[in-house]
Amino acid sequence: MKKLDIIYEDKEILVVNKVGGLLTISDGKSLNTLYSKVREYVKKQHKGNKIFIVHRLDKDTSGVVLFAKNEKMKEYLQNNWQKITNRYYIAILNGRLENKKGEIEEYLKEDKNHFVYASKDKRGEYAKTLYEVMGYSKNKTIVKVKIITGKKNQIRVGFSNLGYPIIGDKKYGIKDGFKRLGLHAYRLEVLIHNQKLCFDAKIPKEWETLMPKIDKFF
Repeated sequence: MKKLDIIYEDKEILVVNKVGGLLTISDGKSLNTLYSKVREYVKKQHKGNKIFIVHRLDKDTSGVVLFAKNEKMKEYLQNNWQKITNRYYIAILNGRLENKKGEIEEYLKEDKNHFVYASKDKRGEYAKTLYEVMGYSKNKTIVKVKIITGKKNQIRVGFSNLGYPIIGDKKYGIKDGFKRLGLHAYRLEVLIHNQKLCFDAKIPKEWETLMPKIDKFF
């Protein structure tokens, strides 16, 4: 088993940096998932250990994923997730987005092929995304993103609809030659036991060849 990139661990939670291209949980076909790797890790510590999914990232998105080690913590996190967390992403967009700051508000629906799209008649799930431009590299824009809601594919759909799709997005973008999705969940802030915890995931190494010194923007 490839070594997990563990960001933080205590008696109640485990936080890891997920690589791009790995499912968080099984889709019914693949058994090679982040959950299976984390479960194997905690079972090696003690066969009676358990691990619980709290949230997930898209398969092609990398970054911070938090797991609970007991049901009480899982229920607390899931029942209060929107109120107790702040979730931040880095996205690399095709094109130069000139608006330095903005918000994307959409009502999202999903078709039978699992394609998420914005509904013009406002029938769908409300999604809100905030963004701030951090810098440019040639014809690409680096943005810091904060999601107010946590809807499926909301960041990818939102920037695609703006006309600046995320690089490497084969589903909602354009053929741009990039092998991986330019979306990374780099920070998770969460309130546990009245204490604010902040977890950061390192920027993927392959991004450094795409955008030298990208970490200077964050």
